[in-house]
Amino acid sequence: MSKTKDTFRRLTPKQMRILMLVRDYQRKHGYSPTMQEIADVLGITKVTVFEHVSGLEKKGLLRRSRHRARSLELTQRVEFPDESGATLPLVGHIAAGSPIEAIENPETIELDSLFKSSAGVYALRVRGDSMIDEHIRDGDLVVVERRETARDGETVVALLDDGEATLKKFYREGKKVRLQPANPAYAPIYVDNIRIQGVVVGVLRRYH
Repeated sequence: MSKTKDTFRRLTPKQMRILMLVRDYQRKHGYSPTMQEIADVLGITKVTVFEHVSGLEKKGLLRRSRHRARSLELTQRVEFPDESGATLPLVGHIAAGSPIEAIENPETIELDSLFKSSAGVYALRVRGDSMIDEHIRDGDLVVVERRETARDGETVVALLDDGEATLKKFYREGKKVRLQPANPAYAPIYVDNIRIQGVVVGVLRRYH
């Protein structure tokens, strides 16, 4: 048995619940819950949450900054029992130019493999149209690779000093950072400090 799996076998139900809560909260909001928010959801005291979080830190499953309220981050060692590799059938090819014959092949696409990253990936649902020129629309799901750094021009999930998360293109400009929307109706955001929570590596869209 691997060391990681053995670590998960020794988690208490409350510790696993906290890990899943952090994961689900990040997916929904783009940033982590506070200790008080975890306490409110679980119906326990903030002190008890601190004790569980400290235990998860010692196990190498959580990390946090002592100076930020929303600093909880899952480590790469975290594996959830309710997560499995979703697949879609790959039934052939379709041309965007001249027509070709569509041939069914006994293949599947594993979404986990398609967006595989050693740092881990997660999905966020987009609200708003500030990234429309990057073909990211309101209601889309963006697939985000967990990263704390980005290169100029990459689309990032950025946590601002006021605790709000935003999806924008990242550019360094001297000592400042420009978060550039992909819609001329919106002005860029200039900040001194941001916390990058991930870089967009894919977009999923459902057509109705």
